[in-house]
Amino acid sequence: MYAWIWRHIPFKQWQLKSLVSVVLIGAVGALLWYQIFPAVEPILPFDDVQVETTDPAGGQMEPPSTAPSTAPSSGPSKLPSSGPSKLPSKLPTKTPSAPQVLPS
Repeated sequence: MYAWIWRHIPFKQWQLKSLVSVVLIGAVGALLWYQIFPAVEPILPFDDVQVETTDPAGGQMEPPSTAPSTAPSSGPSKLPSSGPSKLPSKLPTKTPSAPQVLPS
């Protein structure tokens, strides 16, 4: 098919034939994108999602319980301080010559 199209493009130079081929590919792509795909989309089953609310044994399933959120708060912590912080006051800097050793 592609050889047939290549032979029937009226130009002799391969550069012009390539340009006409690119234009044809773009025209076919635009036709598909703007005309064909929107016309057939309503009959395709992509949005036809069905969720059953009964279990296979025939009983009614309970809705999932929602657990309280464990997200961190954005404000200051209300917990009492238990003394000095165990975090280092200054983080070590990575030097290019020293290999990084990870604790095991």
